[in-house]
Amino acid sequence: MVRNGHHKARTVVTAAGPVEVRAPRVNDRRVDDATGERKRFSSKILAPWRRKSPKISEVLPLLYLHGLASGDFVPALEQFLGGTAGLSPATATRLTKQWSEDHAAFQTRDLSDRDFVYVWADGVHPKVRLGQAHSCVLVLLGVRLDGTKELIALAEGLRESTEPWADLLRDCRRRGMRDPELVIGDCAIGLWRALAEVFPAARPQRCWVHKSRNVTNFLPKSALPGATKAMQEIYNAESRTHAEKAIEAFAKTYGAKFPKAVAKITEDRDELLAFYDFPAEHWIHLRTTNPIESTFSTVKLRTKVTRGASSPAAALAMVFKLVESAQARWHAITGAHLVPLVRAGARFENGILVERSEVAA
Repeated sequence: MVRNGHHKARTVVTAAGPVEVRAPRVNDRRVDDATGERKRFSSKILAPWRRKSPKISEVLPLLYLHGLASGDFVPALEQFLGGTAGLSPATATRLTKQWSEDHAAFQTRDLSDRDFVYVWADGVHPKVRLGQAHSCVLVLLGVRLDGTKELIALAEGLRESTEPWADLLRDCRRRGMRDPELVIGDCAIGLWRALAEVFPAARPQRCWVHKSRNVTNFLPKSALPGATKAMQEIYNAESRTHAEKAIEAFAKTYGAKFPKAVAKITEDRDELLAFYDFPAEHWIHLRTTNPIESTFSTVKLRTKVTRGASSPAAALAMVFKLVESAQARWHAITGAHLVPLVRAGARFENGILVERSEVAA
């Protein structure tokens, strides 16, 4: 290789501002022994097409992801970066195309190397443009053996329909996912039918937040304060026995006047109280689908800024990257050291360990 002057000067945008660069021109005389063709030198420090530093290229899609609309890049960053080169809306759109590839790789990854003991399942509506009018985003989020939370799957589907949930669960099983010990979800019938078909060994736990909303829909406004407090006494009870008594008291107080509201709880009694058979340290996490709800509250705020996406695939990719970004801030559940005992078959009564299996021991 022989140096042969310089290329035409160009401006590269960096975090410190625009920098004018004159890259040396190289006369590459090397020949590939296998093909006999001339090799072509390419700098790994400054590629021929590069107009921005790698750090800027990484930051732009993250800024877009966390609230900066593509049309605001120039007014927001022009003074900071000292120029407008590489800040057009088309640049941000091009950079975000990688998200779709990341989501596709995520949806096909192997799950046999991880074990999800608890799983939250919910269908959320993040206000993005999906394929069908009544579509939502089906989300599975799990707790691994070390107590950390991880996003398992994210796909488009219909919340109340069985087949979309079954397709998602079957796909997870094909990729190596084991039956979880407990699945926490809302009152969507489709989810529970699909769960019984695909993961029959998993126990269901109904979300108390969703259940409370369903109950209050059948109560007059004047009865809401008392009924809300009565339901809190059920799921905050210190033991299953006390929770059962609280359910009987709720039925006695409201059953005569509001039988439909009471039936919402009495008919799903076992599914609502399943968490009492698991460690007391985990109860606060197992009573609701809050891990999904709290994560998607920020997702919904972000999708309002973008006012939708160009396609359903792009919308799902954006939601995936937002959840992936939030995942870095998730904390392990309380009492993480007890999760392996749950998977090993240890028995808990009212949250207290009463029998440790041979495997757990």
